[in-house]
Amino acid sequence: QVQLVESGGGLVQAGGSLRLVCAASGSIVSINNMGWYRQAPGKQREWVATVTKYDVTNYADFVKGRFTIARDGAKKMMYLQMNSLKPDDTAVYYCKADIKTQASVQTWTNYWGQGTQVTVSS
Repeated sequence: QVQLVESGGGLVQAGGSLRLVCAASGSIVSINNMGWYRQAPGKQREWVATVTKYDVTNYADFVKGRFTIARDGAKKMMYLQMNSLKPDDTAVYYCKADIKTQASVQTWTNYWGQGTQVTVSS
């Protein structure tokens, strides 16, 4: 079993900052790409940022220069530092990871967390 648990969401005023954390646990053999996604009310889930196993990062245009993604491989954790938050950033933020488990060492499987709510007030 693998679990991804997000934390760090909350209510913040526009211009403020939050740091999201994603912690992976379970029978994990290896973690490849990790990423953050978000889903606002009435909208489809969208990609926010990705960090590879080799710490190469990519960002959606709407967060470039404001958000920073990072990971700690040894701790099986991923972070999203969100600065200069805008009301449009209000959404449930999800972490996703490509993982090989002890039960399936040949296959990368996508796992998702349950999400953490981020609300930015104007």
